[in-house]
Amino acid sequence: MYGLLAVALAGFGAQLVDGSLGMGYGLTSSTLLIAIGLAPAFASASVHFAEIGTSAASAYSHARLGNVDKTVLRRIALPGAIGAFAGATVLSGLSTAAARPWASTLLLILGIYVLFRFLRHRKVALKRGRPGTRFLAPLGLIGGFVDATGGGGWGPVTTPALLANGRMAPNRVIGTMNAAEFLVAVAASAGFIIGLGFAALDWRILVPLMVGGIIAAPIGAWIAHRLPMRVMGVTVGGMIIFTNSFTLMKAFDVPSDVVTPVLIAEGAIWLTLVAVVVTQHLRSRRAPDDSPATVEV
Repeated sequence: MYGLLAVALAGFGAQLVDGSLGMGYGLTSSTLLIAIGLAPAFASASVHFAEIGTSAASAYSHARLGNVDKTVLRRIALPGAIGAFAGATVLSGLSTAAARPWASTLLLILGIYVLFRFLRHRKVALKRGRPGTRFLAPLGLIGGFVDATGGGGWGPVTTPALLANGRMAPNRVIGTMNAAEFLVAVAASAGFIIGLGFAALDWRILVPLMVGGIIAAPIGAWIAHRLPMRVMGVTVGGMIIFTNSFTLMKAFDVPSDVVTPVLIAEGAIWLTLVAVVVTQHLRSRRAPDDSPATVEV
């Protein structure tokens, strides 16, 4: 009983982070399931089946709050589903361990860019227009493939790339990627059923994982909708840096007595920067500037 409650709480926490910051559900849930003894392929299958329910609830919640750009959703969801299906069936037997340090390095650079972009400017101007299909289609393919083969990764790949692109507000990026994740989860789940069969699913784990995520979905969407754009940009940028620096240190076998203090220092700096931009935002509300050339953050 306590084990099922722990899984449900993990699903709740993972979806709360994913729904509000655009990443974290798959990686957090997969890590937990592998830690309690589930094989990686079976953990990924269970997570993606649970994600069908959680991402559907999240998509609905974000859409109701106006966080979803339907044009971008159409352009990225189908390539994401194709990449996820391929990763779960034909290519899931291939190891992505060798490519992970390179991917994490790129994401770390994007995270630094996103962090400083929103940290530097108190008013952030968005570029005109939407991201094009030439950008979104390959991004969706890569994000879907990484998501299926790694047990999670749709958000960590797509969210920082779209934030760095600078054409969408953070809440629209997060809401749209959460909505697209529904189709990605369905495609990956279909691939796992073809490759592994229904025996890959442990319903005792899948159901509480899904229930916890469904409960958290509207809360995460509300947080994404309400947070000021600059606060969200700094928060997401810091999370990208934190998670990918950990992945890189793990990939290069950095001793744990070095990893721990580095992560503590990063976390402290990250929280301090978030506190700074929150304070600046609260002060700016007392003296608003209605300049038409920028977006209030």
